[in-house]
Amino acid sequence: MGTVTATPAALQLISEIVADHGPVLFHQSGGCCDGSSPMCYPQNDFRISERDVKLGEIGGAPFYISASQYETWKHTDLIIDVVAGRGGMFSLDNGREKRFLTRSEICRI
Repeated sequence: MGTVTATPAALQLISEIVADHGPVLFHQSGGCCDGSSPMCYPQNDFRISERDVKLGEIGGAPFYISASQYETWKHTDLIIDVVAGRGGMFSLDNGREKRFLTRSEICRI
């Protein structure tokens, strides 16, 4: 089954965000507005659905994906990276001139 990992650049950005906002969580976006960016939220400000699947943790932060997306991506390893740009409108990486990006690598089944 798929996993989630983070690059050193992503781990550094997570550390910066946690220092500013406290504990965070990630939810893999599948929406139209933010494409497929991983969204970073304060842990207390995002309600996890019973249909969300926890893939693992990155930088101590839980990482979730919707059950429907999980069915599509369950044989893929997600790699969370950082690139230049603006984060999703409600994601804590917004306004930092760098944002999280999901890369993928197909797992062997």
